[in-house]
Amino acid sequence: MGTKPVLIVDDEKNIRLTLSQAIESMDLDVGTAVNGEDALSKLDESDYGLMLLDLKMPGMDGMDVLRQVREVRPDIKVIIITAHGTIDSAVEAMKLGAVDFIQKPFTPDEIRDLVRKVLDRDALEAAQADHYDWHIEMAKKCIGERHFDAAREHVQQAVASDPNNPEAFNLLGVLLEMEGDRLGAQKNYRAAIELDGKYKPAKENLERTTRAGKGPIRLDN
Repeated sequence: MGTKPVLIVDDEKNIRLTLSQAIESMDLDVGTAVNGEDALSKLDESDYGLMLLDLKMPGMDGMDVLRQVREVRPDIKVIIITAHGTIDSAVEAMKLGAVDFIQKPFTPDEIRDLVRKVLDRDALEAAQADHYDWHIEMAKKCIGERHFDAAREHVQQAVASDPNNPEAFNLLGVLLEMEGDRLGAQKNYRAAIELDGKYKPAKENLERTTRAGKGPIRLDN
């Protein structure tokens, strides 16, 4: 897992405290920012490797922060925190390189699991290149780095490795949705659900795209 510090950006004090305590228990250094302007200033103070960024904040919102972070520090991984996400904002954030989403309310364990998963993607070994899980995690890594063609190739390799696993079809749906092909995305979300009727990410993505509902794009559980 990576050792660079983590920056938490949220205007709610209780959220910053919850996130800080959860991540510090992973032996990671943590910095906090109360708004978008504060976050951009903090980037000059430390070499952060990961940012947890609230999407809705007064003044400069999370999307504006993400755009500027991508210009000045494209290497930083960004997890979007949201309770207000819409389809359009979720898709735009993914295009801008957000590596994942977490929706309020969340538990400390959920935060730790997601942070660990995101940071561990950089530590994937080439020896795992023939494994389904490796292709899935590499696809997510490529999405976060905006290498969408490479992400699609990894998803296709994952499908070839295990055509009965719903996660690859859900990821393919995400990629198609980001390209504006909502019907193609829905087809793949349905394919994932047919493989596993209890697979929540595909069910939530399908419901969101068919009913124009609110919520983040779900890459996995």
